[in-house]
Amino acid sequence: MPHKGCPHQCSFCNQKSISGQLNGLTPEDVHSAAKKAMENPELKNAEIAFFGGSFTAIERGYMLSLLKAAAGYIDGERFKGIRISTRPDCIDGEICSILKEYKVTAVELGAQSMSDEVLFLNHRGHSSQDVENAVKMLKSYGFETGLQMMTGLYGSDEDESLETGRKIIALKPDTVRIYPTVVLQNTHLAELYKRGEYVPQTVEQAAEICSKLLLMFHEAGIRVIRVGLHSGGNVEEGYLAGAYHPAFKELCESRIYLNKIFNELKNKPVTQGIIYVPKGATSQSVGQKKQNLKLLQEKGYNLTVKESIDLEKYQVLVKENAYDT
Repeated sequence: MPHKGCPHQCSFCNQKSISGQLNGLTPEDVHSAAKKAMENPELKNAEIAFFGGSFTAIERGYMLSLLKAAAGYIDGERFKGIRISTRPDCIDGEICSILKEYKVTAVELGAQSMSDEVLFLNHRGHSSQDVENAVKMLKSYGFETGLQMMTGLYGSDEDESLETGRKIIALKPDTVRIYPTVVLQNTHLAELYKRGEYVPQTVEQAAEICSKLLLMFHEAGIRVIRVGLHSGGNVEEGYLAGAYHPAFKELCESRIYLNKIFNELKNKPVTQGIIYVPKGATSQSVGQKKQNLKLLQEKGYNLTVKESIDLEKYQVLVKENAYDT
């Protein structure tokens, strides 16, 4: 739903580039998408999700027509509920009651930053207090609540991003999405970038910050459901600069595992042996194109990676001999 309902033009936003869609969504589109999904015999506990604009700010009759179309498919088995995204300042008691009536179960808020100065500089049009108020209200109505944040915004730095992460943790959302800022054509940020007033993060800089955020949220028990813009949404079409990578989350997780491995090696005089990692974490541990193993070899370590069912996510154990378990 590109730009539908958005009362502001944020510095970074070009929803056509992000969503790859320009035309408005119709109830018929909702019916078509739901019916197509139902062709999958394994469909279970799915959601019908509306993303792109500020769903609760669109014209009321239009919003209700979309909700009505989607609600008819919520049977608690194939489709468990409806997920929407909106702005923190577009949530109130009346809206929450409507969303409940039409079987919305999850609401994500575009917080982006918990710094009022950064929000102002990027033309967000809401405050950090609006985020806190909206989260409190959504939780009181029983919605699964998600928060979306960005790193590398105009006026932001690593300390601000990490502080935003800490403030989000304090709000105890159910889920989080982390988006490194990407400069897209036809945005205010693109003008700042072309004038040299904004220097975007590199992929490496963003991965360093986002790896720290990922670990913070994990340790706080908050599920991160997205890191980086989706590669299938025409982002490449409008891309000018910034931290965009089609496998950005894996880059971040590889950095987490590399840092964990080095921390383990600090306390153990091991130069040859095995790195034990959680089941399914081999790819992230060795790094893209085995970059992590290459870095370890450059520092004199000859280590292989093996998975262990006894380790939890992001845990690492280094042992000297292959026969150690």
